[in-house]
Amino acid sequence: KSLYRANFDGELAPISAQIAGSDPFELAEAARYQVANGAQIVDINMGCPAKKVWARDAGSALLRDERNVAAILNATVAAVDVPVTLKIRTGWAPDQRNAVNIARIAEQAGIQALAVHGRTRACRFNGEAEYATIAAVKQAVDIPVFANGDIDSPAKAIEVLRATGADGIMIGRAAQGRPWIFGEIDALLQGRIQPPPAFPEVRDIMLTHLRDLYEFYGPEPGVRIARKHIGWYCSGRPQAQAFRQSVMQAVSVEAQLAQVRDYFEALEDSTVAVAA
Repeated sequence: KSLYRANFDGELAPISAQIAGSDPFELAEAARYQVANGAQIVDINMGCPAKKVWARDAGSALLRDERNVAAILNATVAAVDVPVTLKIRTGWAPDQRNAVNIARIAEQAGIQALAVHGRTRACRFNGEAEYATIAAVKQAVDIPVFANGDIDSPAKAIEVLRATGADGIMIGRAAQGRPWIFGEIDALLQGRIQPPPAFPEVRDIMLTHLRDLYEFYGPEPGVRIARKHIGWYCSGRPQAQAFRQSVMQAVSVEAQLAQVRDYFEALEDSTVAVAA
């Protein structure tokens, strides 16, 4: 998986590679490797709440050790001649929010931009993201700050930008199966409303995405990996559950693509019938 993620062929610039770990020397080496491989930005992950990551004192676990945070950031920034950025959460737990301290350490170390998810490690993805801490971070440092967490619509993007004063936003889960959300947000920032894509456009975007997966990972792994993406694209659409159960059984590229085409053709036919 790491080798696949380090393959930047066909990527649009600027290419940013994210690294994670707990040892300053190892992260500096990882940064050098990524830059030699073509990365133009190195991003350090100190926000991952997954147990397999924080149990090894990486990701969000580092928020408990500000001294090691400083050592890691200083070592990584010194190791490469490209911008180094940082992703964090608001702290380890609700009663241990220290994002402002971490942000100041990051700025002093030479970090060029900071993304803050509005939850602590303990919160994982439960409850609602809080943006007051992100606003406090923005006030505490002069480097660009990006707000992250629960931004799932153009209106929410505007709301979060206003609430935090952030320089930008970062979107993760809301873009799964909905890559056009970025265009919708960009349109609203310019005072326009961009309507959601019609069924034929969604189908074409989805088929292009699936073909890219097959080409990148190979047919057999590509079909397996595509299943979760198909589920995301179809979430909330008519007959989505039945379709997901059916398409999960497809074991070949041809069968998977045919089922996707048939599903969207049925959706379009039903829409035309209702309109008539």
